[in-house]
Amino acid sequence: MNILIAQQNYHIGNFEANTAKILDAIAEGKAKGADLVVFSELAVCGYPPRDFLEFSDFIDQASNAIDRIREAADTIGVIVGYPSRNTDPRGKDLFNSACLLFEKEVKAVVHKTLLPNYDVFDEYRYFEPAFSWQVMEFKGLKLAVTICEDIWNLDENPLYRNNPMDELIQQQPDIMINLSASPFDYEHAADRHEIVRQNVLRYNLPMVYCNAVGSQTEIVFDGGSLVMDRHGNTVSELPYFTEGLRIVSWNTNNTFTAVDAHIPNTSIPTHAPDNTWPPCAPSAIANIHQALLLGIRDYFSKMGFTRAIVASSGGIDSAVVLALACEALGPENVHALLMPSQFSTSHSVDDAVQLSKNLDNRYDIIAIKDVFDTYESALKPVFKDLPFNVAEENLQSRIRGAFVMALANKFGYILLNTSNKSELATGYGTLYGDMAGGLGVLGDLYKMQVYALAEYINRHGEIIPENILTKAPSAELRPGQKDSDSLPDYAILDKVLYHYIEERKGPDEIVAMGFERALVTRILRLVNINEYKRNQFCPIIRVSSKAFGVGRRMPIVGKYLA
Repeated sequence: MNILIAQQNYHIGNFEANTAKILDAIAEGKAKGADLVVFSELAVCGYPPRDFLEFSDFIDQASNAIDRIREAADTIGVIVGYPSRNTDPRGKDLFNSACLLFEKEVKAVVHKTLLPNYDVFDEYRYFEPAFSWQVMEFKGLKLAVTICEDIWNLDENPLYRNNPMDELIQQQPDIMINLSASPFDYEHAADRHEIVRQNVLRYNLPMVYCNAVGSQTEIVFDGGSLVMDRHGNTVSELPYFTEGLRIVSWNTNNTFTAVDAHIPNTSIPTHAPDNTWPPCAPSAIANIHQALLLGIRDYFSKMGFTRAIVASSGGIDSAVVLALACEALGPENVHALLMPSQFSTSHSVDDAVQLSKNLDNRYDIIAIKDVFDTYESALKPVFKDLPFNVAEENLQSRIRGAFVMALANKFGYILLNTSNKSELATGYGTLYGDMAGGLGVLGDLYKMQVYALAEYINRHGEIIPENILTKAPSAELRPGQKDSDSLPDYAILDKVLYHYIEERKGPDEIVAMGFERALVTRILRLVNINEYKRNQFCPIIRVSSKAFGVGRRMPIVGKYLA
């Protein structure tokens, strides 16, 4: 049997485009002699559709798309994911389903059993879990089709008490086929192969694993679909972070042969465990780089945007965002706005100018001193002779926010935010100022990871000027200001934040790791009291196992560790 794996980038709710893409893959499968085409989880509507699933019309459109695909499945089998209605009134209204289409008929339907309900996942909100399990029969073979479940860790996940494969294996299937939508994060990339391998060894069956690819607002799906034989050997692997089609020939003696390498395997190697916390190893940073580029491109293309603007300060964060934006969108579509104040150093302006010259993107300089002076004068009757403090610092940031948003509105730009995770975690940012933006590019990267990413961007030659990499970080909102005036050293801060946010360790556990209690108490308090700021922040491209946003839901008025 020749099986085509279709690793495709879908647009949530765009049934016309998604269906056309699926039909194109089916046509190619026919032309290449495939017997069966496998698509990813909820391919018809895109994943995750979230509350779109509550609209009856949305489910009707998904059903109509299946009808169109069914007509194309005449001489070829198609396994595709979609949301289906549950006719049993005792359960939720929908299933997360996959159907086998062949001879223009729906030959079989399976439903997802293990519905994830953690981090960015909320499937129990919408779907009823499967209550029966049956192999799909196709051309005399038994296919054990599962939806995402088999890329979960067999030992750590308690839901594996109800693992559908434990039921399906009793029906003596010939092969496992898994439709997945498994998001990227820099710690999970190396795990997926091992988890698939655990499954094929446990059930002594080969697996065809089809993962989604593409970015859906904050979530990035990295692809990496693969075929593994029953001995745990990877037979074929599709590229990461890009679409691809791959045909393999499977024989009933459980051997595979690659038939068609439609797109070369350009997968970024999965990285070995990293001894730095947070992870900064080159292979992890290479994956992060690709994920952020995909996140920017898809956010713009799927929203119908074409041009971006970045507030360029001459600092490391804005430099990295500007470089990524130019690579993702093309420098001709990226505008840098430099907004020096009386506190800005000349080298910061020079560094920002040199960066734009290196990238060949447009830049403009609008000084904010006169506007700031006007604000100070207007506020003097109320501020009187009170000393300069955070109020004046934030005022500068909000003036810059107003300027950059004015250009965005006037010329149709989308503002890319440059705040990093260390700053967002500790509240080191100004609401309606430097926290403004349509998309947070670095909001899931700690400061030390941003530096590592900058070095990676410069791997083939200087793009980000060396001075930006070596000077002390500063918001330049008062004379001689440095980030270290307000925050612990980033090398220490990032470690504590990582243990608290990603690993969910409490203060006593972190102190036991060798950190000073007063320091830990201070950092964790900063994280918790600034939840109200993060709650108003733009979407963040997720690259870690625990990003701010939909995957981390904290009460704003909570008092834990405050």
